[in-house]
Amino acid sequence: MPQQNALPGLVFFILFALGVLAAIPSGNAGDFGLSATIAVISFVIAGVVASAIKVANQWERAVVLRLGRFQQLAGPGLFFIIPVVDTVAYRIDVRVIASAFKAEKTLTRDTVPVDVDAVLFWRVIDPKKAALDVADYSAAINWAAQTALRDVIGKTVLADMLEGREKLGTELQRIIDARTEPWGVNVISVEVKDVLIPAALQDAMSMQAQAERERQARVILGDSERQVADSFNAAAKTYADNPTAFHLRAMNMLYEGLKNNSTIVIVPSTAVETMQLGGVSTLATVGSAIAHAKAAGAAEASEAAE
Repeated sequence: MPQQNALPGLVFFILFALGVLAAIPSGNAGDFGLSATIAVISFVIAGVVASAIKVANQWERAVVLRLGRFQQLAGPGLFFIIPVVDTVAYRIDVRVIASAFKAEKTLTRDTVPVDVDAVLFWRVIDPKKAALDVADYSAAINWAAQTALRDVIGKTVLADMLEGREKLGTELQRIIDARTEPWGVNVISVEVKDVLIPAALQDAMSMQAQAERERQARVILGDSERQVADSFNAAAKTYADNPTAFHLRAMNMLYEGLKNNSTIVIVPSTAVETMQLGGVSTLATVGSAIAHAKAAGAAEASEAAE
């Protein structure tokens, strides 16, 4: 609702007060009829002058009609009209206005019912057209936005709607702006807030996404196993061509086993022959290594206990 300005009321009060003050001397002289006439005339003049004074806010434009025909577009600020002859038919707000609109249970191109909520940002750029060419431009814009939204939903598949909200908003802006341009309205942007789909379809899409992630995980696992197998194959070829490297690797594996305080170490027969573990001196060396490993483990345990 437009705010009422106090200036016309103040002008009326001042003019009427001056008229009453002018009528008081006549009243003291005994001519009450003349005083009453002056008071009535001052009241009428104050009312006419006050009704001729109009004020429009910075964000308003006043549409003035003279005897039913368009006269001028006044405002912002102070302006004057001819009482009785001129009337302020509309006060148009030229600020940016946000209007929410939605489409419920509308079928997409792939026959999926969806609920879409959106926000329309628009402003009046031609107050004359908005006042004279359409009865209620605000309601007309709302209906144009809803019908455009239903048309776009019917031409779009669900996947594109969920992934391309910006594209959907751009298409809506183009359609709505083309419809509202003759009304003097400019559509700034359309933002799609939410797209709601049935709960059963949400569950199905969730299962599909879960299955897709599981498939990707299995593919990644299989690729990792293939890479590991290729690495082992390359290592085997290296050891086959270099027995010394294989011997050092076997010795390292044996050392790691002894370091873990293992009382029993299983060694392949081929490794025994390769590393010459069957001799007495070699067994003594291994036993000494085992004893040394056990002593080191006991020392670490005692230190941890302290």
